[in-house]
Amino acid sequence: MRDLFRPFVLTVQSPGRQANCPVVRFAKARRPAPSARAKGVSCKPGSFHVPVSLHFGAGGRFSELVPVETGAEVMTDMRLEGKVALISGGARGQGAVEARMFAREGAKVVFGDLLDDQGRMVEAEILEMGGEATYVHLDVTSESDWAAAVATAVSRYGKLDVLVNNAGITIRKSVEDTTVEDWDRIMDINAKGVFLGTKHAIPAMRDAGGGSIVNISSIAGIVGSATTGSSYSATKGAVRLLTKSTAIQYASEGIRCNSVHPGLLETPMTEGILADPENREFRTSRIPLGRVGTSEDVAYGVLYLSSDESSFVTGSELVIDGGTTAQ
Repeated sequence: MRDLFRPFVLTVQSPGRQANCPVVRFAKARRPAPSARAKGVSCKPGSFHVPVSLHFGAGGRFSELVPVETGAEVMTDMRLEGKVALISGGARGQGAVEARMFAREGAKVVFGDLLDDQGRMVEAEILEMGGEATYVHLDVTSESDWAAAVATAVSRYGKLDVLVNNAGITIRKSVEDTTVEDWDRIMDINAKGVFLGTKHAIPAMRDAGGGSIVNISSIAGIVGSATTGSSYSATKGAVRLLTKSTAIQYASEGIRCNSVHPGLLETPMTEGILADPENREFRTSRIPLGRVGTSEDVAYGVLYLSSDESSFVTGSELVIDGGTTAQ
């Protein structure tokens, strides 16, 4: 199992001095013994060395860094430190990547899915690496499931700061070939699911003093396509405009809402269309950057919109498609 946590960079502040110091990777195989004292942190040229004690809590998990120097303050550079996030569709693919990344960046993560066994495996992996995460069963078409998921975040971690509406399906059929049952199913999951998640997250975010909602749409929600299912495009267009309405309605309460529009990615949803070498080559040839995207490519965009780095961003569309829609 690869390490979930990258090396920390500490900002160590004490009277009249500050330095950015690379420290240690907090994975089990690499950490010092509990309560061990670092001899001195190697800092940038011209700065100084600050010894710190590394404290570990129950189960040997890393809990905090305590500066040995009197009056010093130690802070990590984790981008979601102190935030609580809820992610739908988090048992595999892009949602699982987001859950791991958010935990790595300091968030307490609640994530849900219908794939309970896979979801619990992701939860166990995050916990094993020292992150904080809780898996919940979540049918995004169920209002009671959404209410329970939000309640879990608030009861277990005290608040809700971030919602990522990630869950979705695709149906690749033309207008004529799409049945009413197809239409109702994809609308329920891709559009109603986003609406219900947003509806139930907003009161909790209001109580927290604000928050960030990130809705996963698609470039299919911006431009038409002969190969993308018409019903799928309709749902992703709905998500795009629901995002903008939400952003305008709740901006005054400090609740931001943005949409992310991925292009072609390597995910479980695209395994079928990318399995054929000729089809893969054809689709890749239409991407200016010359490759299919990854879940990590999208997750970093979601991370930005979830963090305080995007505090002046709401109602926007973040397109992550290798240049496809720029043509």
